Amino acid sequence: MTEIVPVNESVLEDLADLFESNGATRGCWCMAFLIPRSEYSSGRRGGNRARFEELACGAGEPMGLLAYEDGRPAAWLAVGPRSRYAVAAGGRSVLKDRDPEEDDDVWLAPCFFVRVGHRRAGLTEQLLARAVEVATVAGARAIEGWPIADSYGGGESFEGREHVFAKCGFECVARPSPRRVVMRRTLAAPM
Repeated sequence: MTEIVPVNESVLEDLADLFESNGATRGCWCMAFLIPRSEYSSGRRGGNRARFEELACGAGEPMGLLAYEDGRPAAWLAVGPRSRYAVAAGGRSVLKDRDPEEDDDVWLAPCFFVRVGHRRAGLTEQLLARAVEVATVAGARAIEGWPIADSYGGGESFEGREHVFAKCGFECVARPSPRRVVMRRTLAAPM
């Protein structure tokens, strides 16, 4: 059975259990889109975890979502207001043509991670569907992602895949490269 919860200080040890299961997430702690590259690189030996935990303890909105399978942390989705992801939205980013006036009202889902043994089981779709719900309740006007284009073969897909976003009601709003697509879902005001 799958349970998906917002990430805040109460589930940090479970998130650590998930992230410590993989070399890439062990050093990253999903800080690559939050802080400048130089800080991110120097933080890969523990500083990124400490910085993430500090943010999680002080964030008004969750830092992401954590999926449990049979009580064990199995998958993660970084999600929150686009303004949180200054590195992701600036400079040479695929979002460089966005409307910066929307950064507080539009949420971004930039990164997924699924534990080995739980992949290809639909967890990314479940996480994304839950992110839509959480963003709607928080009053977001829209939610975006920048998944790997379905026409692009192979490689890691920490950013998700185009067809998963499409299944969750997202529409393509840009194709900044053959590899990347920007997907967006406009949200209705919560009832």
